[in-house]
Amino acid sequence: MGEPKERPLHELLTHEMVDLYVGEENTKWTLHEKLLCHRSKFFRNIFHKKEGSKESEYSLPEEDDEPFRMFVSWLYSDHIPTPKQEKDLSPLLELYLMGEKFEIKRLIIEVLDAVRRWYHDTDTWPGLRRVQYIYANTELESPMRQLLVQCVARMLVLGDGMPEHWEKALRKNGQLAVDLILCVQKWHFDPGNVPDAREESVAPIVEEAEQKVEIKREQEGDDEEEEGDEGMANGVDHEEEEEGEEGEEEQGEEEQGEGEGEEEEQGEEEEQGEEEEQGEEEEQGEEAEMGEAEAEPEAEAGEEHHEEETS
Repeated sequence: MGEPKERPLHELLTHEMVDLYVGEENTKWTLHEKLLCHRSKFFRNIFHKKEGSKESEYSLPEEDDEPFRMFVSWLYSDHIPTPKQEKDLSPLLELYLMGEKFEIKRLIIEVLDAVRRWYHDTDTWPGLRRVQYIYANTELESPMRQLLVQCVARMLVLGDGMPEHWEKALRKNGQLAVDLILCVQKWHFDPGNVPDAREESVAPIVEEAEQKVEIKREQEGDDEEEEGDEGMANGVDHEEEEEGEEGEEEQGEEEQGEGEGEEEEQGEEEEQGEEEEQGEEEEQGEEAEMGEAEAEPEAEAGEEHHEEETS
């Protein structure tokens, strides 16, 4: 990140300008080309190409307006805002990432120093969220990574135990764990002040392990009790309620089945009654026809007898 020799501001404010379009809304920023390129190797490579036509505009769609506004302010004033609250570190860290991307060593140093002073003056340490954000957006050799890791290493080494959220993070992020160990190795402790397990009794190790197992079992027991409590509401076991509901459903199904059976029997009886009535009507009709058939010969015989008497 070599920087050219610093020059007075008025010498860098020439008439040549360039347009930068920032963010999704393409916010336009018109800046002095000589100033921008003098401070940034990234922009020198864009606007001072050795071959081809000279560029006069460039787009930065992935950058946000507010951090870029801070960058422009620093470009013209050499001023980094002093954070007053922890939340003020967010735009500073974004400004730092711009410094790395635009390859501006001076900006990187000034933001690093502002962050360092904040943690020192407030007697606080970098939070896990800040460290994860820098790790997600920087390379292995990033100076901001190194600053935050050194702070966290001291916090963990001199602290009382490992905070649970840090333990989970270190289990998932192997690189962070490695960086912390490498950082501690650079401290070069006096060997006489570092415990040597080879020279001490193993009993404390066993006792500590037993205590951890007991604590773990208690926590698991508490979790099971909580699950049991969730299964009870107003003194009623949900499993019993479910069994009762299942019994009611089965009873309802049986009653429904019985009702359907009664309807089917009633339907069969009605069909049988209709068939019997239809059969009786057919039998009556056949008997009537037979009676008419028998009456016809008698009538014919009576007519013949009457004719004989007449003759």
